[in-house]
Amino acid sequence: MPEPTYEELKARLAELEKQGATRRTGSLEFRVSEKGGVSVYGLGRFPVTLYYEQWTRLLDASDRLREFLEENKSKLKLKEK
Repeated sequence: MPEPTYEELKARLAELEKQGATRRTGSLEFRVSEKGGVSVYGLGRFPVTLYYEQWTRLLDASDRLREFLEENKSKLKLKEK
């Protein structure tokens, strides 16, 4: 594999910087992982990856999860705004 040219490296760097700026906006990004899971980027430093069945179970329990979060809000570490 030949070494990339200076111009190719410069273009790749610009592309990566553009992606980095997009990720810092707080938006979520979804991707299918190599193993067939769904990865969510933008929640923290690392992506959250679950398989289809796990995501559907979690979504089905979303009302219970919200209720649990509200009941335990005083015990949770919250990000200050």
